[in-house]
Amino acid sequence: MSRIQYFVASSLDGFIATSTDDLGWLLQFDGFEGGKESYESFMDGVGCIVMGGETFAWLMKHEPGNWPYTSTPSYVFTRHEYAAPPGADVTFIRGDVREFVQDFKDDARGKNVWVVGGGNLAAQFAETGLLDELIVSIIPVVLGNGKRLLPLEGPTPPLQLTDSRTLGRGVVELRYGFSPAARPGGA
Repeated sequence: MSRIQYFVASSLDGFIATSTDDLGWLLQFDGFEGGKESYESFMDGVGCIVMGGETFAWLMKHEPGNWPYTSTPSYVFTRHEYAAPPGADVTFIRGDVREFVQDFKDDARGKNVWVVGGGNLAAQFAETGLLDELIVSIIPVVLGNGKRLLPLEGPTPPLQLTDSRTLGRGVVELRYGFSPAARPGGA
């Protein structure tokens, strides 16, 4: 059965990007021990990708002509007009995440759905009780401000820690499950 997962890196103080979408703080950690293996293992279980328009625009700006998910159906939530990169299976959508969940799961064909980002989109899944798992790599950097990991209103009930491991250069990967009681929507 497909699970909806938010796999992401965060600073120690809970930000996934600076306020100007700068990821230099994260990119300086490229190649840390265990990072590539963690990502590849995660991607083996992904059958569909969902992202926000800002994440898509960042990818197009920083990876021009190189769509990294060519073999995976992808959906982009956006209010802007974008063109899909050549060879990419990208569908542009707008609306409530609940309207499209069955499409995501159908396209995943039994594998998982990865909410790539950003935090606002992941929060929409969490708020509606649709986010099953948060997998976060804590990068040992403090940003002070920026774009929040999961910008929800108010506290959630406790999430369930399902796994943790230390990777190279002080990076810690944490896996949390959203039990029905821990989902903000209570689903």
